[in-house]
Amino acid sequence: MESPESVSVELEAAENLILRWDSTASEEARERMIFDGADRQEADRYLRAVDEIQRSMASVSVSESPDGSGESGKVHGAIQIAMARLEDEFRNILITHTNPVEIDSLLVSNSFSNHSTSSRTDGAGESDAEEEHPVDGGSERRGSHREEELQEGEGSSSHSGSRTPNFRSTNSIREVDLVPSEAIYDLRNIAQRMITAGYLRECIQVYGSVRKSAVDSSFRRLGIEKLSIGEIQRLEWDAIETKIRRWIRAAKVCVRILFASEKRLCEQIFDGLGPAVDEACFMETVKGPAIQLFNFAEAISISRRSPEKLFKIIDLYDALSDLLPDVDVVFWSKSCESVRIQGAEILSRLAEAIRGILSEFENAVQREISRTPVPGGTIHPLTRYVMNYISLISDYKQTLLQLIMSNPSTASRYSGDPPTTDLEFPEPEDRSPLALHLVWVIVILESNLEWKSKLYKDASLSHLFLMNNVHYIVEKAKGSPELREMIGDDYLRKLTGKFRQAATSYQRSTWVSILYCLRDEGLHVSGSFSSGVSKTVLRERFKTFNAMFDEVHKTQATWLVPDLQLREELRISLSEKLIPAYRSFLGRYRSHMESGRHPEMYIKYSIEDLEAAVLDFFEGHAVSQNLKRRSH
Repeated sequence: MESPESVSVELEAAENLILRWDSTASEEARERMIFDGADRQEADRYLRAVDEIQRSMASVSVSESPDGSGESGKVHGAIQIAMARLEDEFRNILITHTNPVEIDSLLVSNSFSNHSTSSRTDGAGESDAEEEHPVDGGSERRGSHREEELQEGEGSSSHSGSRTPNFRSTNSIREVDLVPSEAIYDLRNIAQRMITAGYLRECIQVYGSVRKSAVDSSFRRLGIEKLSIGEIQRLEWDAIETKIRRWIRAAKVCVRILFASEKRLCEQIFDGLGPAVDEACFMETVKGPAIQLFNFAEAISISRRSPEKLFKIIDLYDALSDLLPDVDVVFWSKSCESVRIQGAEILSRLAEAIRGILSEFENAVQREISRTPVPGGTIHPLTRYVMNYISLISDYKQTLLQLIMSNPSTASRYSGDPPTTDLEFPEPEDRSPLALHLVWVIVILESNLEWKSKLYKDASLSHLFLMNNVHYIVEKAKGSPELREMIGDDYLRKLTGKFRQAATSYQRSTWVSILYCLRDEGLHVSGSFSSGVSKTVLRERFKTFNAMFDEVHKTQATWLVPDLQLREELRISLSEKLIPAYRSFLGRYRSHMESGRHPEMYIKYSIEDLEAAVLDFFEGHAVSQNLKRRSH
């Protein structure tokens, strides 16, 4: 056992060493750091001196004076000086070895993108990608619904002095060495002395302040702004869309790399130094940044529901759903429970928002009551928007099948304009609730289109409008395998029958009266001085045919059938009815007209003229009547 004299000598030497490094009393101590790597032996001696002081504090042999001027007072003074010094050393080591993590190397890593939300295909492939939102007055940018992959470089840049991370992979979590091992050794030694001396709170505060600054720096380079929930909700949706793409990328880096690496660093320095010390340090470091990160997703989850938000919110839901297992791993401890709970609650609210937006979309389609007919009976913006929208919905099928669990409420009827009759909803046929919702939207759209068709004063144009729009619905559904599967071929055949019926109704309303001019009835007369044909009636028939065809040709050339194949089929069908009937009529009665005066006044069209004129129909622009050739 050591004698009191030897203990006293060792204690005095320890006190002297500690006082020599008192930065409040020595300029040399203020200018130099003990653990800067220049003199490792001095750092070891200083730690041994602190240990000696701490042993002395626990020793009953230390004499104590009533006024505190004895040995105990000196020891307490020395320990306070030592702790202040170690706090500075601890901070300096952290700051010195806190270099920016090379964000670029994290973003371009192929192995890191294995959990990313896959890009969505737009399923339309046509020029109506940027279509006016008839149901909400916005504009849909379909390309913007695709998530940029992690290779996107926005918000990150190279930094001189950045270290290439040394990765340690655990499934999708990939920790990096934030501080070199030799620095960790010193930090752990210092932390152990501070905690033993009762300076745990100070140690945690110093650690948290330095590491939070490092996390904030990484946040900035990832493009994460410090915005409150209220500030986020006041942003325009276009700006939020950009921030969602950035958030998805940043959240993966934050949880799987930055937060996971911060947790590992805490464990390396503080594990075993006291009950849950590493957890406390971890939360001190990342709780604020984690709340800031999740606040963005929370703001989106409780924002106003409108159809244009659906796909970005699904992207956000997919990303967070994919990320939550990693959140549970990184924030597994009791002290981190609030972060886990917040993540789960946000995911639940995003799911509810998605369901609410789909319901709002159905209502918006039904409420769209624009009363201005589209020129030429072409495809209505509502039809394009709705079909592009549900095509995108089918691209998100896997997620939505899990979220949409209830069938649409088809019993509800919107009271007001447009008046909705009992909508004919197809039998379920074992369709999923999501599929039933998509079919229900098409049923609502059909009903709305039928109402809009009645806004045309010309019955023929009304039928052409329905034909164009229902045909577009069918072709759009056929062009998306996922959508076609959900809607079902039986329902598609029913829709096909509807647009063909509309085409037939158009032809009847337009051409029956024109072809009626080419009938034989009423032309023949009886009498011994007559050839059997009334030239007066015949002239009137030709004049009526010419006038009616001129008017239809002039009018319906301005009508538009945008689908080239449908336009050609309709022209062929017209030609098959018109040309043979006119050829036959002209063949039977031409000689009667040419034997009279001015036959060119009545036989205005040759067969070739009519064939050429039919090619003008449904082009969407006016034709000059002077361009038609006249044959005799």
